[in-house]
Amino acid sequence: MESDNEQVLFTRRTGRLVYLVLNRPGVHNALSRELLLALRRELELIRDDPGVDAVFFTGAGERAFSAGADIGFLHRATPLDVRELALLAISVTRLIEELGRLTIALINGFALGGGLELAEACMLRIASREARMGHPEVRIGAVAGWGGTTRLPRLIGRGRATEMLLTGEIIDADEALRLGLVNRVVEGSELRQEGERLAGQILDNSPVAVRLTWEAILGGQDAGLAGSLRLGADCFGLAAASSDFRTGTAAFLNREKARFHAAREDRIVPSSS
Repeated sequence: MESDNEQVLFTRRTGRLVYLVLNRPGVHNALSRELLLALRRELELIRDDPGVDAVFFTGAGERAFSAGADIGFLHRATPLDVRELALLAISVTRLIEELGRLTIALINGFALGGGLELAEACMLRIASREARMGHPEVRIGAVAGWGGTTRLPRLIGRGRATEMLLTGEIIDADEALRLGLVNRVVEGSELRQEGERLAGQILDNSPVAVRLTWEAILGGQDAGLAGSLRLGADCFGLAAASSDFRTGTAAFLNREKARFHAAREDRIVPSSS
């Protein structure tokens, strides 16, 4: 099944996997208002579709995941227009975080500014060896206001993130891996294959436990130590209420591989974080 929202391409793969492709290759997949609206529509449809387990984000062409916000628009826009675009982008990145699905960014080239901010909202990131990443906003008098000032420090630490955000430094894939910004680096031709392999490895585990683990990670960021620990314990308790928990513990005791068949309503519930 395929559909075309012009600026976002949707492709459903067998095995409950979905690709969302940012589709403005002529401008390095720059993020226009229309593209962000199309992306939000697709994400809302996926959120309500129990037949989707994992979503991959990537860019059309071979040169860019996304070069970031449409600079031509920003140059013409009023301050209010810029703020409204930022709020739209934030609504999209929050939707990615709270989708209740496995989300993986396949960074197939440049991921700059807002493009990197989309990738930072995903659970995991895999980069091609040719990929380049950074937040060059300060170089044009702008701020990483689509989530970069929040998520980048949480991913790689405040000190290194501050340096990147204040210098506008662009790093290569190997440096991004060293910093923990991406999880894996592969040849460009292997990007989708590696993404699906990683997704398969995760989806082979309890869907309930995977979802609740992500909720504990995401919600725990803002809860402080005591609150984060309590949230982890609460999620553990919720997992124990699922059929997956009984299946998994029984398989362990019987020295068997667990095969999870949780009800769809157990498996996919949008996060309330």
